[in-house]
Amino acid sequence: MVADFAPPPHRPAGLRGRVLFISTTEELERFCEQASQSSVLAVDTEFLRERTYRPRLCLIQLATSPDSIAAVDPLAIDDLEPIARLFRDNRIVKVLHACSQDLEVIDGAMGCVPSPMFDTQLAAAFLGHRMQLGYGALVEAYTGVHLPKAESLTDWSRRPLDPEQLVYAEDDVRYLPGIYDQMRAELVERDRLSMVLPEMQSLLDPSHYRHEPMEAYKHLKRVSSLTRKQLAVAQEVCAWRESMAAKRDIPRKWVLADEVVVELCRRAPADEGRLRRIRGTEQLSERDSAALLHAVSRGVARPASQLPSLPKRSRPSGEQESVVDLMYAMLRIISERSGVATQLIATRDELVDFMSGREGASLASGWRYELAGRRLEELLGGSCGLTVKDGRVEIL
Repeated sequence: MVADFAPPPHRPAGLRGRVLFISTTEELERFCEQASQSSVLAVDTEFLRERTYRPRLCLIQLATSPDSIAAVDPLAIDDLEPIARLFRDNRIVKVLHACSQDLEVIDGAMGCVPSPMFDTQLAAAFLGHRMQLGYGALVEAYTGVHLPKAESLTDWSRRPLDPEQLVYAEDDVRYLPGIYDQMRAELVERDRLSMVLPEMQSLLDPSHYRHEPMEAYKHLKRVSSLTRKQLAVAQEVCAWRESMAAKRDIPRKWVLADEVVVELCRRAPADEGRLRRIRGTEQLSERDSAALLHAVSRGVARPASQLPSLPKRSRPSGEQESVVDLMYAMLRIISERSGVATQLIATRDELVDFMSGREGASLASGWRYELAGRRLEELLGGSCGLTVKDGRVEIL
């Protein structure tokens, strides 16, 4: 169905138009057929995840231009294959802003992710904007339009959605095609496109949006405080917790809170009596507690050769810290001159990796080496330095 709504006061008169809310397969097919003729497709999603294990997709916003926008209702349409076809179409660039959560939601709902993909938040960091630039700030910087956040806490699963909700939802994609055109032109002009595209491609690696149960322990709060033997228990218990949360579609913390898991790893209870002494296990059924004890026993029985370990960074010495401070000062100068955000070029840990000659250091190859690594090598080799001139640090 198509409804005509007057846009809110923040929208320029040139963008007045219809809000297209799609709730049937036929409407979806028609819109996607038209969208397949475009070279650009802006994408955003609205979802809820507070009470479920998997984020629940509640709305999909798509746009090929400011005047061709649709809000698709996945709660009313069972088959989203028409959208999936667009996402898999290599002729169409899919434009998103801060894509990580959207990729997780889309992959869970459709079994695919939008590719090729252009992330405007990442591109902004190559064009003189700060890291993690918000969508509202991006739109204001490129269009002068101020977007209110009145619907940021909306329950998008409730129906019907009112006209104002749909307008705000569609504003999340309305400006992206035009911003993409501007950003791409800027990147080409500054000879940055070849730097940006591989970074965006790396965001499509499934490790960024799919959760492997046996890797879940790495995200446990205070996991670094555990011994390797305790880590083996954590790996088994967290994998069990993931499977239970996924099976029941509830947040993992509703199965067991992180602090309870850590205590379990430290105590490694061998029977239900000892398990029940740990506060936070009282909600477990007898069947769950038996399965949990079995997971603990698997971790305890793990042979030494199969114990997991977390990568630990040795703390730099005082002298090394001073060198890293100097490197970071040069990095900030390079960032200011190039317009590429400092944190995108390298973090302090990555500076330590480079200084130490660690294999695979990000600054040792690619565009990061060309932009900053080469100069940092000169600094470390003593062939260049830093000085203060007119109150500013400069490279000698």
